[in-house]
Amino acid sequence: MVLQETFILKNGVKIPKIGLGTWQIPNGKEAYNSVKWALEVGYRHIDTAMAYGNEESVGRAIKDSGIPREEIFVTTKLPAEKKGYDIAHECFKKSLEALGLDYIDLYLIHAPWPWDRIGLDCTEGNIESWKAFEEIYDSGKAKAIGISNFEPKHIRPILEMCKHVPMVNQIRFHIGERQEETVEFCAKHDILITAYSPLATGRILNRKEIVDMANKYKVTAAQLCIRYCLQKDTVVIPKSTKKERIISNANVDFIIDDEDMKVLDRL
Repeated sequence: MVLQETFILKNGVKIPKIGLGTWQIPNGKEAYNSVKWALEVGYRHIDTAMAYGNEESVGRAIKDSGIPREEIFVTTKLPAEKKGYDIAHECFKKSLEALGLDYIDLYLIHAPWPWDRIGLDCTEGNIESWKAFEEIYDSGKAKAIGISNFEPKHIRPILEMCKHVPMVNQIRFHIGERQEETVEFCAKHDILITAYSPLATGRILNRKEIVDMANKYKVTAAQLCIRYCLQKDTVVIPKSTKKERIISNANVDFIIDDEDMKVLDRL
C-alpha cells in the first residue's frame, strides 16, 4: 500500500509518501476530524503550519489517536513573514506548544518572502532563520529541516552558508505546473520535493484529457493527479475534510504507464 511507503531523506529519516494537507482547514472540529479520519485509515504523515491556525486541533487529534508518536510524521512551518534568528526559535517553540508535541519531524520556512509581498528580497532574513533551524535540528527537536516555495535563487544563499543542506522543498506541483528548474536544482542537491496542491485546488479535475485517462485506469481524476505526482518521486499532501475523499486520495496503488505519463507531461 502506498500509505505504508516512504522516501528516505538525506539524513536517513523516513518520510511517508502520502500525507494529509491541512491548509484552509479551520481549527476545531473540521481540522480535528480530518486528522482523526486520516490516521484511522492509515495515513502517517500530517502537514500543518502555524499560519494555518490549526496546530492545536491537529495535535489533539494525533494525541487522541492512540498511535505511538514515533509512527506519525508531523510537518509544520515557520510563517512566511517571520524572518530572523530569534523569531524562528520563538515560533518553533510556539508550534511545539500548540501541537502538544516534544519534537517536530519536519520544520520548514514557509516561503522565501511574506505572502503579501511576494518577490521581496529576504535573503538575510532567510539566512538568519536557517541558522536557528540548524540549531533546532542539532538539538533533536526537529528530525529534519527544509524550505517551502523556494526557487534556486532563494536556495543558493543558504547553500553557501549552511552546515545542513535543506532536506525538503515543499512546492506547488501538479499536472500542468511542474516547476522543472526548481525540481532539477533540488535533485542535484538531494533535496526531496513535496508536492502541495496536487489537484491544483480542483482546477484540473474536469479537464477532458485527465478525466478520459482516469476512466481508462478506472480511477478518479483526483487519484490520477496524485499518482502522477508520486511517479515524479515527490511526497504528495492532498487536502480534504471529507472522510470518503481522504480515503480515496490514498487509494492510488496503480501505475500510470510511461506513454500516458508523457501525455500528462505535455498538458
